[in-house]
Amino acid sequence: MFRCHAILEMIRKAFWWGNPVWDVIGLSLPTSIFTYATLCYSACLTLLLAPSGYAVPLGCCRQGLRFCKASQQPAAMMRIAIAGGGSFAYILAQEISKSAHPVLILTRQPHPEFEENIPSCQLAMVDFQNVEELHYVLRGVDLLISTMSNNEQLNLIDAARRARVRCFVPSEFEGPLSHRPPANGVDPLDNRGSRAALDLLESWSQSRSHRMNYTVFSCGVFMERFARGGLQPWGIGTQLGLMGPMPTSDYLVNIEQGTAEVVERDAQGRTAFVAMTSMYDVARFVAAAVELTGVGALGLPLERWPREWRVRGDCMAVGEVVRVCEAVRGVQFSVTRRSYQEAEAWANECQRAGDVGTFLYYQRLLQTANGRYCIRSTNLGELVNQSERTAFQPMRFRTWLEQVWGPVL
Repeated sequence: MFRCHAILEMIRKAFWWGNPVWDVIGLSLPTSIFTYATLCYSACLTLLLAPSGYAVPLGCCRQGLRFCKASQQPAAMMRIAIAGGGSFAYILAQEISKSAHPVLILTRQPHPEFEENIPSCQLAMVDFQNVEELHYVLRGVDLLISTMSNNEQLNLIDAARRARVRCFVPSEFEGPLSHRPPANGVDPLDNRGSRAALDLLESWSQSRSHRMNYTVFSCGVFMERFARGGLQPWGIGTQLGLMGPMPTSDYLVNIEQGTAEVVERDAQGRTAFVAMTSMYDVARFVAAAVELTGVGALGLPLERWPREWRVRGDCMAVGEVVRVCEAVRGVQFSVTRRSYQEAEAWANECQRAGDVGTFLYYQRLLQTANGRYCIRSTNLGELVNQSERTAFQPMRFRTWLEQVWGPVL
């Protein structure tokens, strides 16, 4: 019975790969039919050749069929799409493709590195301004992970809801939702359309005709922010006001120059903390959540994913971040320590002078002091480590620093 169900699932996957995406990625209808026939033949042949006591898993990647113990409970097949062709989308695709779930990449332009290095992925070039086209491509997708922003992400949300996508993960990989400015307030750091996207997602999650769940992965600050050049080599954060008033400055510390500028306490005098996670570990957490979905007692269907999965690699006081960087580099940094009130005054002065870049830089320091990027407790981390299938230890900040900066200093 299980083997018959496996054949049906494999045929269903073949039809998803070919329809409705075939005309977007340039496949002809005869080619798609040939693909179906080939996959069905391979499924039957695999069942004949499978070792005794083994069964074909519900999903099989295009690079080859893999066997699993028939006694193991297979994960339900999900069709996953990742919107964006940048570095973070590539890392997400790498991690998620290690499972049996098919992955579709939506991108504006060709990215041959995806299909060359991740054979289980398929690319579809789309116009993110065309909601009808997005709706067509997203039909049959269960989970959509966005790395887009502004109007392009809003279009994705509309198209996903119309295509009956079960769960949407917006491009909100930063601090916890509860630590951000309130919905009716002003967030000077929101130049990616975050508030508009979250409001639209909340509206569709309450829809009577078709509810679409959404989940935010909160991870604090990417550790790669502290790499040489910050996040710019990854093409991330170039518009987020994270660069300091000088071209060589960066968020909190500039490890290469041996300098730092920090606000160590909030307006009430409480110590400021910041959570940090490597983007590679964030991708591992996303993949683990996918892997656990619907599996055993730990699993949740996509419709019941919580509003927020909180993860972190490390969380430390802002002053400790500087001390760890000094220890790894082996030199004493030139540190500018500002009180909350002083940094606030600098931000107001820059705003009056029209110096937007420096205004945003000090806003980032102030909101760090206010706990915007502090994650005291996690919920996904504990769940992941309860399962042998997904358990892993995210990298601590000092370990990451030693790996990234040790060989180059």
